[in-house]
Amino acid sequence: MHSKVVIIGSGPAGLTAALYAARANLEPLVIRGLQPGGLIATTSEVENYPGFVEGIGGFELADNMEKQAARFGARYMDAIVERVDLSQRPFRIFPDNGEEVTADALIIATGASPRKLGVPGEERLANRGVSYCATCDGFFFRGKRVVVVGGGNSALDEGLFLTRYVSELKIVHRRDALRADPILQERAFSNPKISFVWNSVVEEILGDDKVTGVRVRNLKTGEVSIIETDGVFPYIGHIPNTSLFKGQLELDENGYIVADHRTRTGIPGVFAAGDVVDHIYRQAITAAGEGCKAAMEATWFLSEQEHAAKKSAELAATPA
Repeated sequence: MHSKVVIIGSGPAGLTAALYAARANLEPLVIRGLQPGGLIATTSEVENYPGFVEGIGGFELADNMEKQAARFGARYMDAIVERVDLSQRPFRIFPDNGEEVTADALIIATGASPRKLGVPGEERLANRGVSYCATCDGFFFRGKRVVVVGGGNSALDEGLFLTRYVSELKIVHRRDALRADPILQERAFSNPKISFVWNSVVEEILGDDKVTGVRVRNLKTGEVSIIETDGVFPYIGHIPNTSLFKGQLELDENGYIVADHRTRTGIPGVFAAGDVVDHIYRQAITAAGEGCKAAMEATWFLSEQEHAAKKSAELAATPA
């Protein structure tokens, strides 16, 4: 399968890129990846995306973006990319469905994945009380106690969502002050179901077949205690999904793709947008803006390539 533009990833960056590329009559192919809609699709409510006065569910926002791009000719493939070859154009993409895809221009919008705690019990109890998606799993903790780890926007936003279901929620944070937006802090502090465990880290998640508690250490006093809980939701940052591109694209010390202010990577025709390059703002609106830029850059790049090829053909046809 060949496409002028292939977009890897289907979050706000990828879907906005699909919209702009489709409106340029490029019929882009979007390879959705492991999480269709990206991380925004797992967010309970988005209140800061322009145009939605009362807010909008993350899944609904992603679904609307996808349908809007499809209206103009964007195509979708439900697959996970296992390998890419960027050594020459057309670029080669190898999804796990066995169907090789080639592209004249590639837009990388693979986003980032939740960072794990890396403590004993986390992997073993995944989906047995350890979850990274409150929207997906909150319903299963009705009337139960849960622990949220982190102090940023995600921790508080998802924690507040969980209070719709749980009886008690403790937020464990390694500092004595939160990093989240003031409005989220205000809501969390005023919520009777939420309490805070300051200056502390989770060292182990306890339980045999399901989570029963967490072992917590106070960073100031060294005191170790156990918090009984039925679930653990870590929100301690993200890791860029860039392993596909190691050795082919330049990555910074944290694994993010290095791209210029026009979303161009070190390989002509390859562009990167969204959380795969941005570890500062990490917002749906900034990702969408980057996706717009990437699609416009890809459109201009392909036009220049076509113009150069036409000129070359004309010169070749000119008698000596």
